[in-house]
Amino acid sequence: MKEIILASSNKAKMRDLQEIMEGMDIRIIPLSDTGFTQEIEENGSTFAENAAIKAETVRDALGKPVLADDSGLEIDYLDKQPGIYSARFLGRETPYSEKNRIILEKLRDALEEERSARFVCAMALAMPGQQTIITQATMEGQIAYESKGENGFGYDPIFFLPEYGMTSAEISPAEKNAISHRGKALRMMKEEILKRI
Repeated sequence: MKEIILASSNKAKMRDLQEIMEGMDIRIIPLSDTGFTQEIEENGSTFAENAAIKAETVRDALGKPVLADDSGLEIDYLDKQPGIYSARFLGRETPYSEKNRIILEKLRDALEEERSARFVCAMALAMPGQQTIITQATMEGQIAYESKGENGFGYDPIFFLPEYGMTSAEISPAEKNAISHRGKALRMMKEEILKRI
């Protein structure tokens, strides 16, 4: 069985990846199981650059295929902030409930047509001796007027999906996987992996 290291120890990302890769002869290993402890400086200017930096740093250290992602929320009313700084927005230690409250406050006077936003996910597969492969996808929506839902994490409770009439924290995990930025980018990456492994 082939092994791919996921350059993350996030349980939600691990679960999403395992669901999409189900049926493939591939074992996904979380970064926490590899002994890798190096601090990775995500100094790229795009989601794709940051994903590649993570994947290539771990690949170079461990000499194995590595999958990494960089994702975040772009809010048009805030000039696409928090963008690539989504995890670091207002400080890494600030709980998302507080980050979401502050974003809702910033958009308090925004009209419905000004509340457009999207989740972006870039995935990078770095394999020894090969060029890094990038896939990228988005999930379009709006910033809600209030925080709702318990299913998601991060900014999900304030991300409204007009076609569902609810936030991405209110839809089921299966529904979210079908339409999410990460789900789309992962399915595109699955096609790339099938060609190479």
